[in-house]
Amino acid sequence: MGLLDRFRGGRRASRTVARANAAELDALADWARARRGVEAFIEPKTTVTDVTAVLVAADGEWTRRVVGERGARRLAGALKIPVYDVNRTGYPQRMRDYDARRRIEERRARERRDQ
Repeated sequence: MGLLDRFRGGRRASRTVARANAAELDALADWARARRGVEAFIEPKTTVTDVTAVLVAADGEWTRRVVGERGARRLAGALKIPVYDVNRTGYPQRMRDYDARRRIEERRARERRDQ
């Protein structure tokens, strides 16, 4: 990157971001197609991350990616899945239940390994 490149409008950076965003959307789409009952939850932008999408399957399994609000809504429309705003609806209970089950399973596996 040359000295004046940062003042020229950042065309190269925006293409890189667009490619990264497309890769994230592809990963979410693949994840959603491999599971049933998937819903999308949009998380607001924070000081650390941009807008993120959390996809939650019927069994509570979930994944999160930074995709921006338009990307998340576009993805949900393309996959024909419901999309919710986390600030309004909160996270589904099945997501918390899934995490709790995973922690219990991991603890039991550690205990078996330690015996």
